[in-house]
Amino acid sequence: MMNKKIGIVMGSNSDLETMKEAINILKEFEVAFDVNIMSAHRSPERAHSYAIEAEKKYEVIIAAAGGAAHLAGVIASLTPIPVIGVPMPTSGLGGLDSLLSMVQMPSGIPVPTMGIGKSGAINAAILAVQIVSVSDQKLKQKLVLYKKKLADEVAKKDKEVRTELGLL
Repeated sequence: MMNKKIGIVMGSNSDLETMKEAINILKEFEVAFDVNIMSAHRSPERAHSYAIEAEKKYEVIIAAAGGAAHLAGVIASLTPIPVIGVPMPTSGLGGLDSLLSMVQMPSGIPVPTMGIGKSGAINAAILAVQIVSVSDQKLKQKLVLYKKKLADEVAKKDKEVRTELGLL
């Protein structure tokens, strides 16, 4: 475990089901993290305080939000550490509104934005681990093994399909 954590913030408790995917990845890599719910619109003072104090606690923040999805941008505007955005699915536009809001950050406020929903949450966690692994060789080795495991799973599925089709 590292001294600093990866922060996960969500605009609503309804985002938790999706963000459990990120949490599971961080647990798999044994990376310290914590989770907070705050809103850039409904609790702006809390979001502001979190962002101002973030550098003392975190190396990376993963910010999940739906709709206007301002949370990642607001936090990124107030801290020098990386903030990764995860657009949440929405009932009206399926999350496209969240995605477009996140990728429209103004120049100077970068928010690397993942895909919508669960795959985005997974990729955000992996990207956060990759960022932290720059200064943590043990974590970097875990990433190498993780990616090898992914490749091995694809090779296994390939062999299964090719065998089933009589190609092997």
